[in-house]
Amino acid sequence: MKRFSLFAAAVLLPCGSFLTSAANAQEVSYNIGWASEYYYRGLLQKESSGSAGIDFTSGGFFAGGWTADVGDGLEVDGYFGYGIETEEGFSASVGFTGYYYTGEFDDTYEELNLNFGYGMLGIEYSFGTYGNFDGPEQDYNFLAATISGDNGLYGTLGNFGGDFDGNYIEIGYGLSISEIDFGVAAIFSSEEFGAGNGQFDADGNPEESQALVFTIGKTF
Repeated sequence: MKRFSLFAAAVLLPCGSFLTSAANAQEVSYNIGWASEYYYRGLLQKESSGSAGIDFTSGGFFAGGWTADVGDGLEVDGYFGYGIETEEGFSASVGFTGYYYTGEFDDTYEELNLNFGYGMLGIEYSFGTYGNFDGPEQDYNFLAATISGDNGLYGTLGNFGGDFDGNYIEIGYGLSISEIDFGVAAIFSSEEFGAGNGQFDADGNPEESQALVFTIGKTF
């Protein structure tokens, strides 16, 4: 599953008190990972999936790419954007994400992403279009709120709107050992996601689904 459009710039530009940290600093990093089940926004993509990515940052600008095994080919994502942060700890960013596939697993998603954060709270609002193969193009939006603590615990509530429907709750914990990142998450998805997550009731109707996901990764 995937994300968008462009009013964020009008929100961000008037805020002259915003500061960018390390305005001239540039950094490139790489990441690899594995998930016991690859879930995205409450929807199962594939069981046992490997991934790899690259990220570039320069001041507030960021860009990158990421790919994952989805069984029928690869998911290949590209993204870029710009983020800012105040001395008081408020952060905001606007960016674009595209989700593309080398096989027939899914069709293209392209979206605009808005993110805001303060303290333990983060808010994401994304809206975009879905290619939908030979059918009519679909519009959707996604809203999520995440609360995360310094101890590695986090909780996310996400909800789809527009031509998509469904919501989920994710509760997880992450930690690093010897520069290797480990994570575990419980995901509870609404019945609208049941078919995609492979969970049906005795009559064959999609039902609410649950999953326990383990991840491991490393950033270089």
